[in-house]
Amino acid sequence: MLNSQTKAPNKFIPWLDVVAITAWGILMLKYWLTGKLYLLIHPDYFWLAILAGIALLVIGFFKGLELWKHRRRPEVSNAPHISLFPPGWGSFLLLTAAILGLIITPRAFASQTALDRGVTESIGATRTQPQAFRATVRPEERSLVDWVRTLNVYPEPDAYIGQKVKVQGFVIHQPNVTEDYMFLARFILTCCAADAYPVGLPVQISGSRQQYPPDTWLEIEGQMTTQTIAQKRQLTIKANALKKIPQPQNPYSY
Repeated sequence: MLNSQTKAPNKFIPWLDVVAITAWGILMLKYWLTGKLYLLIHPDYFWLAILAGIALLVIGFFKGLELWKHRRRPEVSNAPHISLFPPGWGSFLLLTAAILGLIITPRAFASQTALDRGVTESIGATRTQPQAFRATVRPEERSLVDWVRTLNVYPEPDAYIGQKVKVQGFVIHQPNVTEDYMFLARFILTCCAADAYPVGLPVQISGSRQQYPPDTWLEIEGQMTTQTIAQKRQLTIKANALKKIPQPQNPYSY
C-alpha cells in the first residue's frame, strides 16, 4: 500500500525525452541533407553535426525500445521532487526548439546584417587574415575575398589600377555614398554563423544603384581603379558588366 508521500511518476515524461532526443537528431541530419548546414557552421565541422545527429537517433531508438519493453512495469518514487520547474519541462523546451528548427528555414545573412556588423570600407583594416595567398593567380581569377586578402598583403590601391576583375557577391547600399557607388560583399565564416563578418569592395556603376536593390546577388566584370569614397581613398571596381545571379547554395566564404 502506498503512503501519502509515494508518488507514481507521469509515464509520458520518459517518452517526451525520447521524442526530444530523436527530433534533434532528425533536425541535424535534415540541415545536412538539405545543405542548410552551410548557413550555420563552417564545413570543417560538418562531421561533428552529422555524428551528433546519428548518435541522437541511436540514443532515441534504444531509449524508446527500453521504455517499450518495460511499459507495463510499475514505477514508484518515494523521493521528494525538488525543482523550480515541473518534471519534463526541459525536454519540452528542447522538443519545441527542434520543432521550430524543422519548420523555420535558416536564411543567409543579408545586407542589413552586414551594415549592422560593419562591412569594411577601409580594406586595409579588415579582420580577414591572409590565407593561402597566391600572388601568381591572375587578377580576373580572384574572388572577392581573394581581393581583400591581397589588399591585406599589399594595401596600396594604386598598385592594382587597370587590373581585370570578375567577382560575385551581394549588393549593399551604404548610406554615406553617392548613388553611382554600391558595395559588393561576402560574409566570411570562421566557425559558425555567430562569428560571421562581412568584407567587400566598392563598385562604381553607370547610372543609379537603385536598379540593383540590396541583397541582389551579382557577378561583376570590370577593372580596378582608385576612387575617393566618403573621404577615403579606396580600391574600387569600375563595372563594365553586371549580371544578376541566384544566391549560391553556400553564400559564405572561408
